[in-house]
Amino acid sequence: MSLEGRHALVTGGGTGIGLAIARALATAGATVTITGRRANVLGEAGDIHGLNPVMMDVTVESSIIDAVQRATRAHGPITICVANAGIAEGRALQKTELSFWRRIMQTNLDGAFLTIRECLQGMQTEGWGRVIAVASVAGLRGLKGAPAYTASKHGLVGLIRGLSEDYLGTDITFNALCPGYTDTDIVLQNTESIAARAGISPDAARELMISANRHGRLIDPAEVGAAALWLCEPGAESVNGQAIEIAGGQV
Repeated sequence: MSLEGRHALVTGGGTGIGLAIARALATAGATVTITGRRANVLGEAGDIHGLNPVMMDVTVESSIIDAVQRATRAHGPITICVANAGIAEGRALQKTELSFWRRIMQTNLDGAFLTIRECLQGMQTEGWGRVIAVASVAGLRGLKGAPAYTASKHGLVGLIRGLSEDYLGTDITFNALCPGYTDTDIVLQNTESIAARAGISPDAARELMISANRHGRLIDPAEVGAAALWLCEPGAESVNGQAIEIAGGQV
């Protein structure tokens, strides 16, 4: 139980990659708080997997501040912060209204910044911390048809790299995980969206995403969970400021 005594907060922790990371951390002994906007989803995940649900909307600063404070009062300082909550939507630039752009940035980048900012207080108090942002391969290269999403994930990787420089020499590290297409509900949503935009069948749209992963299959969310756990365990202290690809091959 290498993480016994640690308190982790995982945004978007009720489903998909967030839930896989939360489960991995809990299995290693951490007390895990999961956040999200859907009480029923959070409650079910909490009951089944022994996680602690807290309602939080990453697009609202006051909601983030309140949720982190409530989690801290209940379970102690947060020393593992996983900024996972995000949305993945594609839209051509000429069809991108400012409201769409801002919604992507507010969720994927602003939400991560605010979550990390609030959780860092506990890490500084404890003198130890691990910050993990769930970015994407789109944070390392351009994703066709999704300039806003690509920009948000590049910004997230940049945030992590900047913070890693600010805290060099401390026991707080900052890293980003960059998965390829992962077998979650988001892939199902994107299947329908890509099929509609490209005028192809849903099966063909799904194959497009699978073929984008170099090893020709979707990533299992548990693989991302295992990577997050590794970053928090003893032996990963010198892994800092990295954007780690989980994509089946070189991006």
